[in-house]
Amino acid sequence: MQQRPGIQGPPPGCPAHGNVPLYGPQFGSDPDATYAYLRSLGPSAPVDIAPGVEVELVTSYDAALYILQNPASFVRDSRRWRALNEGRVPEDSPALPMMGYRPNALFSDGAAHARLRQAVTDSLATVNEIQLVRQTQQSADYLVSRFSSDRLGQAELMAEYAQPLPLLVFSDLFGCPPEIGDRVIVGISGIFDGTAGADQVLGEALGELIALKRRRPGNDLTTRLMEHSAALTDEEVLHQLVTLLSGGTAPLSATIGTSSALILGEDWQTGLPVEDAVGQALWNYAPIANYAAHYPTHDVELGGRTLHANDPVVISFAAANTDPRLAEHREQLSAKAHLSFGAGPHACPAKDPAFVIAVTAVESLLNRLPDIEVRVPFKDLNWVPAPWSRSLVALPVRFTPRTVAPAPAQAPQQPAPTTAHHGPNHVPQPAVPAASKPKPGLFSRFLAWTRGE
Repeated sequence: MQQRPGIQGPPPGCPAHGNVPLYGPQFGSDPDATYAYLRSLGPSAPVDIAPGVEVELVTSYDAALYILQNPASFVRDSRRWRALNEGRVPEDSPALPMMGYRPNALFSDGAAHARLRQAVTDSLATVNEIQLVRQTQQSADYLVSRFSSDRLGQAELMAEYAQPLPLLVFSDLFGCPPEIGDRVIVGISGIFDGTAGADQVLGEALGELIALKRRRPGNDLTTRLMEHSAALTDEEVLHQLVTLLSGGTAPLSATIGTSSALILGEDWQTGLPVEDAVGQALWNYAPIANYAAHYPTHDVELGGRTLHANDPVVISFAAANTDPRLAEHREQLSAKAHLSFGAGPHACPAKDPAFVIAVTAVESLLNRLPDIEVRVPFKDLNWVPAPWSRSLVALPVRFTPRTVAPAPAQAPQQPAPTTAHHGPNHVPQPAVPAASKPKPGLFSRFLAWTRGE
């Protein structure tokens, strides 16, 4: 594990009540120093995860595992959030989109959670690994083809490769036709970029996709969710798709970027497999750094502190994974013992496909551009200054320019006729006049490229 040197005193606290802020440039530039200080206070400590939003942050691996595996005392339904219910959370707080309740498996408990999660896990279990590898390779080839022939032999891998790649793979897995896939990508990208109206774009696109699959089922995740014995409503299907997109694409982008930076970095040991780079990224640079708010159902004593009922307890996956108490046991631990995919009943249901996508993405990059190298030392790369994720801002690389041609592909799914009968849960969507039809987006261009157009 990589640990920062000792800190020179505690990070500055919030002026209002002395809490350490988990946001801003100081935290973003060196979160490990903040975690080290918080560990000195015990297995958990109060922090401000956003201005005016106090949570208890768990930095101990053992304490995090205890909470994640104890659903009787710690639940995920944020409608319990005391400060929010009492009007003490700013209405425009950036914490609300991350912590606010949504009707999906992530924020559900008990029988409701079991029903939604079973539909998701059973649907994901039908994903063929060989097909997933091919989808990822094809997406990687397309993205590399867009910058690999640049006469300067330079690219920025986060924006041009790591970020769009999971979006292409997920659009394919969901069975999106070209135009809907374009809007899904615009919507989810806009949500992470803070673009106004992005959530509406995503919701309308997924609503149209669900209506399409009601008329013409396909061999895709959307159809499997809809046909599952749990009998999800269209609204429930939509929220599970949003969860898969938001919970899958951004962390995958971060993992692909960090893994690529590690394996191309000056300290990487030649000959180690790509799986080691991905594993190291998950252990030492948890892509979801601080998340998974839990709400105690009763007051709980933990390491000398009282975790009060209905006050949010947030897991620092980043701090737990790099807990110094694990150092002496790391060799005995499984390579998958990190908490980057969570643990317990709410553990990531897509951890195996996610690992396959990340490894394949990095391998494809190295295979297509065998002399690729980073233009900035790993220690000098900048990270996004956000409490929720650990992702590189940019990853500049250079390489020998070359052309990457598409491999033969299966014919894409054709959109179904729009005149068929809608299901009972269909939400009508406005028709788009032909004159206002947008230019082909990323997914449309990708599918056209696979056909050699």
